Amino acid sequence: METIRVGFVGNPNCGKTTLFNAYTGANLKVANWPGVTVEKMEGETSYKGQKIKLIDLPGIYSLTSYSIEEKVSRRCIMEHEVDVIINIVDASALERNLYLTMQLLELGKPVVLALNMMDIVEERGMEIDLHRLPEMLGGIPVVPVSARKRSGLDVLMHAAVHHFEEKHRANVVHYDNSIEEKMKDLEEILQNQYHIRENVRWYAIKLLEQDEEIRERFPLEVPEILDRSYEKDIINQKYDYIEEIMEDTLFYKSEKAAFTDKIDRMLTHPIWGMPIFFGVMAIVFFLTFFVGDGLKGGFEVILDSISNGAGQLLEHLKVAPWMISLVVDGIIAGVGGILTFLPNIFILFLALALLEDSGYMARVAYVMDGLMGHLGLSGKAFLPMVLGFGCTVPAVMASRTLEKESDRRRTILITPFMSCSARLPIYVLFADMFFGKYAMLAAFSMYFLGMLTAIVTALVIHHLETHTEHHTLLIELPEYKTPNARTIAIYVWEKIKDYLTKAGTTIFIASIIIWFLLNFGIHGMVEEVTDSYGAILGHWMEPILAPAGLGMWQIGVALISGISAKEVVVSSFCVLFGINNVNSAAGMASMTQQLAQVGFGPLNAYSMMVFCLLYIPCAATIGTIRRETRSMKFTLKMMVFQLLAAWMASVFVYQIGSLFF
Repeated sequence: METIRVGFVGNPNCGKTTLFNAYTGANLKVANWPGVTVEKMEGETSYKGQKIKLIDLPGIYSLTSYSIEEKVSRRCIMEHEVDVIINIVDASALERNLYLTMQLLELGKPVVLALNMMDIVEERGMEIDLHRLPEMLGGIPVVPVSARKRSGLDVLMHAAVHHFEEKHRANVVHYDNSIEEKMKDLEEILQNQYHIRENVRWYAIKLLEQDEEIRERFPLEVPEILDRSYEKDIINQKYDYIEEIMEDTLFYKSEKAAFTDKIDRMLTHPIWGMPIFFGVMAIVFFLTFFVGDGLKGGFEVILDSISNGAGQLLEHLKVAPWMISLVVDGIIAGVGGILTFLPNIFILFLALALLEDSGYMARVAYVMDGLMGHLGLSGKAFLPMVLGFGCTVPAVMASRTLEKESDRRRTILITPFMSCSARLPIYVLFADMFFGKYAMLAAFSMYFLGMLTAIVTALVIHHLETHTEHHTLLIELPEYKTPNARTIAIYVWEKIKDYLTKAGTTIFIASIIIWFLLNFGIHGMVEEVTDSYGAILGHWMEPILAPAGLGMWQIGVALISGISAKEVVVSSFCVLFGINNVNSAAGMASMTQQLAQVGFGPLNAYSMMVFCLLYIPCAATIGTIRRETRSMKFTLKMMVFQLLAAWMASVFVYQIGSLFF
């Protein structure tokens, strides 16, 4: 019995991967598509003895050939890697999802429609006519499922197997007479000249849309037929039919749409939309600092107890002094110093998750489209930048949604200037130590400065380019919804788990390495830290960092260690200055006193924050940039540029500030 290959296709965030995982469980394989950086997931399942291979295709909005995801999905379907298509749609956003469905039906493959998130439809008081909908889609199976509740899974797989055996095809959109006539002529030419027998109608449609990939494959010279691009005509007529479907099958949607429109009149206002966004982010960072700092007290007490207890236990066990120092001054001080910032990180991720799940983040791209257009980028480029506030790695990967390689590289170049959560401990530490009641303002200025640097960089690159191109933003603006508690919990837990994993691995190892650098020198273990390898390395960097007010060997060591992970800068300071709990009042006072003795004040601290904001990202991000761009040359140039930007900006801040303070 042959294995049926089933492709899962759908819009981003439609629950496709959740449904895929419900079928495959742990029996899946993740890899990259040949020649591109888009991941594919494959798994196996069965239905009544029939073996089924599942392929989770990238989330896409259409089958045009603009983005990498669209090209990959198209290639997979057209090159017979898929026998049956299961089109997963978000039933609560049916109108938007059906555009991809219309395109899939034209491919000539068996299509099964899976209506996911039906529970949300019911919560909103809407109804979908499950008898009329399949009729209007050419008789294809329409199966309501819930990936989250794992309901309807057997019915869906039965429909896929049965539909494959029937070899059912459906073409539901009939265009106006002029387009249909041109399609008929093109179909005849393709059949006679290229001997095409499958998907002839789809190829004809793509030729009328002047699809670059299809035109290269079938270079027809028929100007009387291909006299212009009919893409807009075809798109409009598809949506006309979708509107008919919605009128006949979806009920009680108008009240929810009216509510969304009412809010959007304010949040996407051409004048007030941007100030509202910055106001929202200001509230997020207010909560991150004030509420987060209030919760840190408990962590500080626990860390003090662990540190003191570990030291006493090791002394009681008569452990060698160097081992006690490694555990207490190296590992506990380094890793523990990072864990005390956990409340701040938790609140930041919680706020970002709420904004994303409510539907507001899509509006941010729309609001910022005008500004990004002046930079030669689409509003879509702002989404990776916003994601950069959480973590730069997924932010860089999110640049895949941009159609052109040049846009992707420019976005990748400026995204690391966004202050990721790993930099937050640095801002909190130095702002609390040196800026008192203005701590939140000093830290918030880093986020503003990062965005400003990104904008200026993109603007300069745009003006240096020899050509300019207009970017049109096509983006989904979903209806607002009450954030789902389970979704929020999973999102925040995954981010916190990553943070804790990093503390238990990267920062743990970095803390040990730094301890060794500070306790060993050319002649073995040293009594004075000034004789250590770390001091030697730091002294080499002093002349370079001195113009920025950072001419201390400890700072050089901390900045180098921060390449492994930005949080390590804080843990390095804890180890370098021998402070077990830098977040406590006593710890901050001790470090401030030590820094003051060498002339390190608020201006130096601000310069340090600026340097940490702009200099090269962590090793994980560097690896991601190399993988996404497939260019070590670009990655190295980017690292050099960011180092120069950080040095120049911090020198500017310190030298100008020295004239006034």
